[in-house]
Amino acid sequence: MGTVEVPVLIVGGGGTGLSASVFLSDHGVGHLLVERRADTSRLPKAHYLNQRTMGVFRQHGLADDVSRPGAGPEQFGTVRWQTTLTGQGPLDGRVIHEMDGFGGGALREAYEAAGPVLPVKLPQLRLEPVLRRHAEQRNPGGILFGHELVSLAEDEDGGSVTAEIRSTGTGETTTVRARYVIAADGGRTVGSALGVRMEGLPALFDATTAYFSADLSPWWNEGSIITWFLNPYRPDLSSALIEMGPTWGRHCEEWGLHLPLTGIDRTDEQAVTARIREVLGLPELELTLHEVTSWTVEAVLAERYRYGRVFLAGDAAHRQPPAVGLGLNTGIQDAHNLAWKLAAVLSGSAGDSLLDAYEAERRPVGRHNLGWAMSAAAHHQVVIDAALGLGPHVPPERRTQMFFGYFAPTPVGAAQRARAAEIFATHRGECQALDVEAGFGYEQGAVVPDGSRLPARSPLGDVYRPTTRPGHLLPHAWIERDGRRVSTHDLVGSGTGFVLITGADGAAWAEAAALAAGKLSVPVTAVLIGEGAEYADADGAWQRLRETGGAGAVLVRPDQHVAWRATGTEADPAGALTEALSLVLGHQVP
Repeated sequence: MGTVEVPVLIVGGGGTGLSASVFLSDHGVGHLLVERRADTSRLPKAHYLNQRTMGVFRQHGLADDVSRPGAGPEQFGTVRWQTTLTGQGPLDGRVIHEMDGFGGGALREAYEAAGPVLPVKLPQLRLEPVLRRHAEQRNPGGILFGHELVSLAEDEDGGSVTAEIRSTGTGETTTVRARYVIAADGGRTVGSALGVRMEGLPALFDATTAYFSADLSPWWNEGSIITWFLNPYRPDLSSALIEMGPTWGRHCEEWGLHLPLTGIDRTDEQAVTARIREVLGLPELELTLHEVTSWTVEAVLAERYRYGRVFLAGDAAHRQPPAVGLGLNTGIQDAHNLAWKLAAVLSGSAGDSLLDAYEAERRPVGRHNLGWAMSAAAHHQVVIDAALGLGPHVPPERRTQMFFGYFAPTPVGAAQRARAAEIFATHRGECQALDVEAGFGYEQGAVVPDGSRLPARSPLGDVYRPTTRPGHLLPHAWIERDGRRVSTHDLVGSGTGFVLITGADGAAWAEAAALAAGKLSVPVTAVLIGEGAEYADADGAWQRLRETGGAGAVLVRPDQHVAWRATGTEADPAGALTEALSLVLGHQVP
């Protein structure tokens, strides 16, 4: 096919790569995406889309199409521990403990206050086709599945990257010359080509997941994002069961079961099927086994996120335990952060140093999320057993006795359950981690610090405190215009423009925005919120959250993070704003 020239080449068509394609299209950036697989994922894999990710999807017109086939918190917002799914014994089918999680139940009010959209449960098996459809519609002919990267090298002049792409069907090769490359391939090809060093623990433990179809409606307690089975008779039958849709609730058709296969060949379908029936306590269950995957749980972070003109995103940059559901979400947010920066540089409105801000901002988030997932996974493995009085000091022959004691209708049994409930409550660091999902901020990068101190964060990550401090996500508040209710997040469109939010008497800031935009050739929209302004503060929430006086202003980046703020009156608004934008965009300060 000869040589193709594009501004950006995306390697990898999973959740991160396809999201990057959508974002670049919305920013007007030409690009080509190549994916070695012939189609999107055949496996459910990641299944929780947190509130921040759904906010990103809302900004880019994806949220409705993702929510439609997905489940809302009212359908999955519980975490449950049971002895077994079913059985005839006195300990079978008993609920050990359950708690609200991921925006469900009593958490809903806090999540609704934090953002204009709630989390969604949708496995990658069903998410990726939605993303692919949008990517192909917005970039016709630029999404190539069944094409793999063969080689990658930066040109001698340093002005572009040359890649060899091969069709897996025909073997035909194409040379692609790109200004920049996004590696969203999970670290399979680009990382080795560049010699990327992954720091951390590459092999924590091995896990096995069976995906199958079965009718579990007579025994399933719906509403749980994950149900952990702590088998009271045999610890080797303890497992975790997850709904995978497409129907949500009691009549779910497809399931993921994390199960131990000690002594069983995972390629032996009959043996695996027998173990699934054994774990579920349903020896006659009719089921269809779709896939059995064995995977290594890692905790690794790329030494760097930028290698010349190549940027790592998603699993190519960080891989962590699935606890807290941070993997795919962090990858999609990587792409969101990088896309507007690439657009600004390619359009000429920003200097190349803006792209260094990608690593400066996202790598600390990746490191924090990896550590948080590690901590949550370790906590679950050790502390939850301890809540029931189990542990290495308890011999196997006493296991069943400990469960009988836990459920005993006696004062001692009640005390044991009360103590356990307090220990289970510490699990909120995994399933109620709203601050981990939305409370992160960028201390360095494309932000102008104002000298304010980092707000205290919840030790268990469950209390989110919105702030307009530079680097943080713009606080969500409902505002109204002409009788239409919108979020402050909606003020930032899907393009590359900045938004300057000020008070009702912000005419000077509006003029400053126009002057700065003209001088730096970057869109800046001034928005006035307050009594008599174009937007009304619907319930006073913005006034409580803005942390600036009525004469101040908040500059918001295209990714909805605060770039700069003026807490009060400025003698020269146009000069202050122009200087701030220059710093953010990597220009020399005038």
